[in-house]
Order: sequence, then C-alpha cells, then structure tokens
Amino acid sequence: MSSARHPSSRAGQTTRLTILGTADLHGAVLNWDYFKDTEYDDDAGNDVGLAKLSTLITAVREERGRSSTLTIDAGDTIQGTPLTYYYAKIDPISGGTGASSPVHPMAEAMNAIGYDAAAIGNHEFNYGVELLRGFESQLHHPLLGGNVLDWDTGEAAFTEFVIKTVSAGEPVDDGHRHGEPVDDGDRDRHGADPARYVRVGIVGLVTPGCAIWDRASLEGRLRFDGIVESARRIVPEVKRAGADVVIIACHSGATTSSSYGDALPWPENASTLLAQQVAGIDAILVGHAHVEIAQRFVTGPDGTKQVLLSEPLKWGMRLTVMDLDLARDEDGRWRVTSSQATVLNANTAAEDPKIAGLIRTAHEQTRSYVNGVIGSSSAAMSAATARFEHTAAIGFINHVQAEAVSKALAGTSSADLPVLAVAAPFNSDAGIPAGQVTVRDVAGLYSYDNTLQAIRFAGAQVRAYLEFSANYFKQISGTGPFKPAELTNAPTATAPSGTPDYNYDVMGGLGTSPETALSYDIDIAQVPGSRIKNLTYGGAPMADSQQFIVAINNYRASGGGNFPGVTSAPVIYDAQLEVRQLILDRVGEARQIDPSVFSRIGWRLVSDGLPITVIGSAHDRSD
Repeated sequence: MSSARHPSSRAGQTTRLTILGTADLHGAVLNWDYFKDTEYDDDAGNDVGLAKLSTLITAVREERGRSSTLTIDAGDTIQGTPLTYYYAKIDPISGGTGASSPVHPMAEAMNAIGYDAAAIGNHEFNYGVELLRGFESQLHHPLLGGNVLDWDTGEAAFTEFVIKTVSAGEPVDDGHRHGEPVDDGDRDRHGADPARYVRVGIVGLVTPGCAIWDRASLEGRLRFDGIVESARRIVPEVKRAGADVVIIACHSGATTSSSYGDALPWPENASTLLAQQVAGIDAILVGHAHVEIAQRFVTGPDGTKQVLLSEPLKWGMRLTVMDLDLARDEDGRWRVTSSQATVLNANTAAEDPKIAGLIRTAHEQTRSYVNGVIGSSSAAMSAATARFEHTAAIGFINHVQAEAVSKALAGTSSADLPVLAVAAPFNSDAGIPAGQVTVRDVAGLYSYDNTLQAIRFAGAQVRAYLEFSANYFKQISGTGPFKPAELTNAPTATAPSGTPDYNYDVMGGLGTSPETALSYDIDIAQVPGSRIKNLTYGGAPMADSQQFIVAINNYRASGGGNFPGVTSAPVIYDAQLEVRQLILDRVGEARQIDPSVFSRIGWRLVSDGLPITVIGSAHDRSD
C-alpha cells in the first residue's frame, strides 16, 4: 500500500471546506441558568448551549454539504455549570456506558451532534485526570492535547492530532465513515479518485497554565510544553502524514499575555504567536479568552501567508463558521487559496429537540439538586456591588475560608497566628437571599471548583498582595459619583484588555469581632503600587514583620493571576477541600445565617483620602 502523491490531471480543480467551531462551552447544553433556575438571559440578549448550536450546525451542514464540513471544539467542556458539577461530584462518571456509570451530558450532546475532534481545555483537569479519562472514553471523537505529556516519559499523554478525510465536492463512498482517516493507498484500494478527497489535519493544544492552576492533581503525572514549541514539532508530522490542510484547535487566547507572568517560560495566551511563528498552519480555532473574534488574519512566518483566526465567545453563544477555498496543484496537493470566517448567534436558533431530549433527565436531576434547601439567612447578601465596595457576601466567603483554616490549624504550631482570607467577586448577579437558602444560591456565589489552601505571609507581603490587587482599579481623581465601569477592570501589562473580575481579590479576617478584623483603604487617585492606606488588623497598624496565615484557593496559590509572594510562601494547609462545599456545609450546619456578622466595613475606595461615591453602591445618594 503506497501513500505517495500522484501528479493530478485535475490541477486547478477547486473546492470549499467548512470548519464549524465551538469553544469554552463550560457545561452549557440547554439555554438555562441553573443559578437562577430559569432560562438564560443577559443584558446583551445572548442565549447559550449546545442544543441551540446543534440547530445552527445542522443548518450549515445542509447548506454547505455534510461531506465537506467538519465540526471541532477548542476546549473547556466539562466544568462551569451545576450540570457538569453534578456529574463530577454528585453522581460522577467513571467511563463506559454501563448502568453503574452515567454518561456525561456533554458527551451525550457532542456525540449526537457528531463532532470530529476536540481540544483539551485547562478546566478539563479541574476534577482530576481520572474523571477526564472517563469523559474521554465516552466520546465518539478524539480528545486532542498535543502539548500534554507524561510526566516521567515525556511521551504524548493524549492524541496529538487526527487526520480527517472529506469530500472535494461530490459525495464519496470509499467504505469509510465520514471523517475517518483515509490515506491515498486506501483510496486507491477502493478504486476512488484521490482528487475527490481533501485530507484535513486537526491539532489540539492547550495553554500550559494548566501546570500552575491544577498543580496539586497534575504534578508527577502530566506536564505541559509551550504551544508554539509543540506546534513546531507536530505540524510537520501532520504534513508528513499527508494533510492538505492544517487546522489548530487552540485553547489559548489571541492576545498574547499571561495571568501568571513569568512563572512559566511560555505565555498563557499564544494563538497569535502560533500563527506568526509556525509554518504550515491554515486556520486556528481559538478558545480560553471568552471573547468574540469573528475573523482575524495573522501573517505567517513566511511574511505572506495569512492565517485565519476565529473565536466563538463562550458557553455556546456563538458558532464559528470558517470557509476555506482550496485549489489542487500540479503536485496533487490541495492548497488553501483564500479563507474567511464569521460567527453565528445562538439566539437566532431554536433548541434542537433531539439534544434537549437526550439530556433532559440529567437536566432535571441537576435542577432538583441545586434547588435543595440547606438553610436560611436572616437578610439578603448580594454580590452586585462587590467589585467596588465591601459586601457581606464576600465577607461571608472569606469568613468561611478563614474559619475552616483556623479550625484545621488548632493544636499546631501555627494555631496562634491570625488568619486572613481572600476571595474574588466572581459573579455580580449572585447572592444569598433572605429566607431559605438553596444549593444554587451558594453555587452562584462561588462559581468555581477551587480547593482551599493556606499560606504564611508577613505583613509586608499582605500589603504587596493588596497593592497588586488594587491594580484592578483605574487611576482617577475626585469623589464622584462614578459609574462602576469608570473605576474597574483597568488594563495592565498582563491584562491589556482589562483586568477581569476574578483577578481582583478582597482580603478579610474572620469577621466575627473587631479583634479579628482587617481594614484598609484603596486610594485610586494614587499610582498603582501606592494605593493601600490605613492597613490595620485588630484596630492596630499592620507591621511589616507581623505574621499571618492567609486562606487562599488553589488557583491563586498556584500562581493564577500572578499575585506576588504566593508561589514561594510556605504552605500551611492543603486538604483538597472545595471552597464551595465548605460554604454549603457552613450554611447547612448553622442552618441560620446572620449577614450582620459579615457586614463590618473591611475596605473602601477613596480618592486622596476622601470616600468616593459609586453609582449603585449602598452609599449612592445620586437618585
């Protein structure tokens, strides 16, 4: 059997290949907000979910031709909603399809849609390697991770690439299912004309930041190479294997930056670098950054080739449609002559009843779980204003974290050290209501699957941490009133598009008495690095040498966000307990939560020492 290319008598023949792309689905199948227990809605009018994308995918396949269309995903699939949490923690999958092993609803949906390949995303590792392997075993398409390596051997830990064969215009019956690899020898053996086929190589790559963010479960098992470095090795292999076209599903943003600074020798977001520096790539489906890039062209390393990039926002809000026009050369190879991309909006489509039906039982089981009442609260605790003023909601999270660490350290050499805690305002729509408190109330307040750790800091390190966090605010003078957007999400060198909310940390103490209270001002009239004023603990100025235990989540402790001092600080506590579960347990044990305990003002925004007014804050009197 020979895989040699044959000179073609059909030089100049043309065809069109369509690549349909999704990314950062994060467990969204139906257009449903489990935290609110209602249909998903946002201010931009977006809809979410694979069920809606399935309708769009079907329509494009019918228009373009199913035999010349491939569907791929750029990662972050099995984490992000209570639906995926349920099948990771409450009724976890273990692989296979037996009665004792549920099928993951994302696998059910993707298999029914008929994906051809998917890249691994960094959040795929959040629930551990075993659960990811179980998910992988349930998929009908390969899960690609070209830069994910075995810790000991350095060999590929996941499939690096796959070659799919599609029709060059007219339907082909070559004895293979659509999308299966077929080499030239196979085609000859089946008596088919090679000119009727296009071989598409699909490579999957993931941001190497996985090694930092899930270090506890990955160290000693998996390691990660740089995206550009891995592609330089893999793309030539794909070409040697006979690919006419090379597509990268890259879980790494297009704007070159790293939330972890120089903690790794490779950038977190490298899709543009990939296009610029690695020859032989025709198009890149981008994920990870949660932004919408309908179409962007990047000049390749030869200075002329234009590499197409597209990113379909997040959660199934958009579908990328890449159209690649190809012509057949004298040497028998298909080459891309032009390309274009657009994104389709999920809010233009109805849910595919087949997909909705497949996961209906899983959906209802999840709803039943998240609506379970676990306690009550004497007053509401909203996170709506947590980005720009102290709230009881974030105070409660910090109290629970500090309390858990304090209890765990009882009887140890660290027991007498004061305990602080940090938390970010993940979800401004979340909060604990007055009255009955359900699982979904807590899940909305803390939407990530982080585990709790604790490190030891000196007072100088506490100040440095808070100064870094205060980079979140733009420098502005005057006392307002200001709109929140005028103050928050400041662009920085590591976040040129604006610091995300999850990289702004609020620090607090146990929150039960003045003796354990942390207090500080953030003076946004000052330059970054000189903003933390009046930093006190227990009512006294904090000394640089004073020692503290700081409760922190594993993402931050591993370097996520590149906060200073954390990766080199002594680890005092790490029991691998989820922060969200600790909050659930705290509500369940107390049964009655009193928000006034956590309402003591711990921090405030000032300008040249004067309190500022933010429209929408508890102190806003503009209306």
